[in-house]
Amino acid sequence: MITRKALNRRTFLRGAGAAVALPFLDAMAPAFASSTVKSPVRMGFVYVPNGIDMKNWTPSQDGALGELPRILKPLDPFKKDITVLSNLTHNNGRALLDGAGDHGRCCGAYLTGVQPRKSAVDIKAGISCDQIVANKIGGQTRFPSLEVGLEDARQAGDCDSGYSCAYTNNLAWRSETQPLPPILDPRAMFERLFGKGANLSPEERAVQSKFRRSILDFVTDDTKKLQSNLGPTDRRKLDEYLSSIREIERQIEKAEKDNAQIDPKMDKPYGVPADFAEHFKLMSDMITVAFQADLTRVLTFLVTREGTSRAYREIGISDGHHPLTHHMNKQDLIEKVTQINTYHVTQFAGWIEKLKSIKEGDRSLLDNCMLVYGAGLSDGNRHTHEDLPTLIAGNGGGFIKSGRRVTYRRETPMSNLFLTMMDRMGVEVDHFGDASGRLRGLDLA
Repeated sequence: MITRKALNRRTFLRGAGAAVALPFLDAMAPAFASSTVKSPVRMGFVYVPNGIDMKNWTPSQDGALGELPRILKPLDPFKKDITVLSNLTHNNGRALLDGAGDHGRCCGAYLTGVQPRKSAVDIKAGISCDQIVANKIGGQTRFPSLEVGLEDARQAGDCDSGYSCAYTNNLAWRSETQPLPPILDPRAMFERLFGKGANLSPEERAVQSKFRRSILDFVTDDTKKLQSNLGPTDRRKLDEYLSSIREIERQIEKAEKDNAQIDPKMDKPYGVPADFAEHFKLMSDMITVAFQADLTRVLTFLVTREGTSRAYREIGISDGHHPLTHHMNKQDLIEKVTQINTYHVTQFAGWIEKLKSIKEGDRSLLDNCMLVYGAGLSDGNRHTHEDLPTLIAGNGGGFIKSGRRVTYRRETPMSNLFLTMMDRMGVEVDHFGDASGRLRGLDLA
């Protein structure tokens, strides 16, 4: 009879003041019992700004996904892993009251289901669904939730007011009056996840970097000891995981050097890559590691802030994103919007490929996720809040029947989806936002 003591799920590699969490390994399950050990489910929200060209987003029919439309085409290798949802609406994103402008309302209401209040002296939205979950299960992980972003409106210089900035810059709301700002700087995020020093100035970091070693160098002895007790499959998993951490460190260092070479006077967060795709990949790689190591199970990812006028010169578009969405049906401008939308999905598809490649128990890491990708506006030209572009990547640990498009009755509240996802995370609440009930037809039942 084979007997062995299971490796604790909370095992860390330690050494010289450093600690590195481990991914899910077979050794964390007792012999003969791996099939009974379930990996945790992760919930995330990836938000893109200014609406999407719905003509080139929406699949042609319900049921199994066939040929994907142009914007979703980068996800074609993973169409069995995604679910496209149609006709979900955020009624509280509309101008029912005074609100905070269409862009402020659509972003502020996205995860709260509550219309943000316009005020010259304060802000008010509602607690977001991610934070409801974080409050209930966050104690099981090092970080109850993780808030990530790629752009700050105040830095970009195109934010019209304090309250509007609060809504367009944040997805997560801890309370009605307290948003949780996303981490924008890769170095700050890395140090939050793996070590101290997030508050050092650029000058202090420059001195530190001369003597900086990889965090993995500090845990070498513990790593070797652990590897000697692992089977071949677990050794491979651990090698891949630690290699991904080293690669993140390398990318951060490269970004810091490149920024200094491009323009040392640029007023941007220290260590942020100049290239959008590189920035996205670096942040998503760190999120992947955080999911692998079970550092968090709740994520919000603001892929540039709502209302952004960012240009995408790397794909030949020098016009601002927001002005382009007010295209007045001019085909040349619509074409540029479609290219930007497709560019965003391309980055997301690269992340999905990474998540799908990582094995976790008898599934992939992607299988154990529910990642909502979407926007708070559908038609950016008319600022419409119905039939919002929405897809889910992953199946929530076998909960979602993926690989299809599901169309709901018009004006079905988006909050119904979030209420259903909260259930899957083990957090059942009676009411949320403007939800009218759970979202039917999403699960495998």
